[in-house]
Amino acid sequence: MTLLLTGSDVKNVLDMKSTMDIVEKAFAELHNGTAVMPPRTPVPVPEHEGVSLFMPAFIKDMRAFGAKIVSVFKNNPKKYDLPTVLGVIVLLDDRTGEPLAIVDGGHLTAMRTGSVSGIATKHMAKPDAHVGAIIGTGMQARTQVWAMCEAKPFDRILAYSVDPPEQVEAFCREMSEQHGTAFERAATAEAAVREADVITLATSAAEPIIDFDWLHPGCHINGVGSHAPHMRELDERTVCTARIIADQKEACLAESGDFIIPMKAGKWDASMIAGDLGDVVTGEVAGRTDAEEVTLFKSNGLAIQDLSTAYAVYLRAKERGVGMEIDLAS
Repeated sequence: MTLLLTGSDVKNVLDMKSTMDIVEKAFAELHNGTAVMPPRTPVPVPEHEGVSLFMPAFIKDMRAFGAKIVSVFKNNPKKYDLPTVLGVIVLLDDRTGEPLAIVDGGHLTAMRTGSVSGIATKHMAKPDAHVGAIIGTGMQARTQVWAMCEAKPFDRILAYSVDPPEQVEAFCREMSEQHGTAFERAATAEAAVREADVITLATSAAEPIIDFDWLHPGCHINGVGSHAPHMRELDERTVCTARIIADQKEACLAESGDFIIPMKAGKWDASMIAGDLGDVVTGEVAGRTDAEEVTLFKSNGLAIQDLSTAYAVYLRAKERGVGMEIDLAS
């Protein structure tokens, strides 16, 4: 039997603290060589202005095996009343290849993406970091700040977005109630960044939205958005000065405009990446070497995050009787 798990089912069994623990173990497995993760494979559908990305992985010790399929079709909202981004994870039994579960990827993707920023913040931010900033207040921002609050006991978090002020104010009220931390709307990105010890960027910006001159010594940045070769959130001075940890170096060099654009201009090279997140969580590479350096974590999103989280969701759902079992072979 195969377990069908909806987005609501995922929400019912998944919290941020356990997601961070799960994903951190998956990164350790990737570092230790007990995970297999081929590069993601894009299949474009140009006549409908869409692309589907196929992301397989096998995480041996966690027994998480399968693939995520995420589709980005820009005409969906207007033509079909569907989200632009749709995702599903198919879990397989690592002993037989039998389909164990089909899991909706919407909430799970937001949780696993937020979790890595929390993990990076835990390992890379200064111990005394007490002011945070979130740039962008969309759906992804909610799990980003959840993970930030799990990683550090912030006194307050400043929020900036290009959304209307009343929407940002509503976001701040919602997040304050959920996390017991003071959230304040910042008038500009600069105003938010200048005060922050930890800055998370969760936007779809095509051009840099922060400037190195706004950063104070010792701050930490999580770069989450703008994950295509022609897009970037970070200015050249920041990526050329900060201590950089990638979720995976190869993925960043293939997909991250924050690095690809200055590299093509001859102002940055791959040796400026100090290591991968797996190197940091296993203690092989330091996330931070002194209190004054600016640190940067760049997230692109990896299949090990999806598969490890989905398998944990599957196990919890089985224990709690959540989801609907179907016989695919009948």
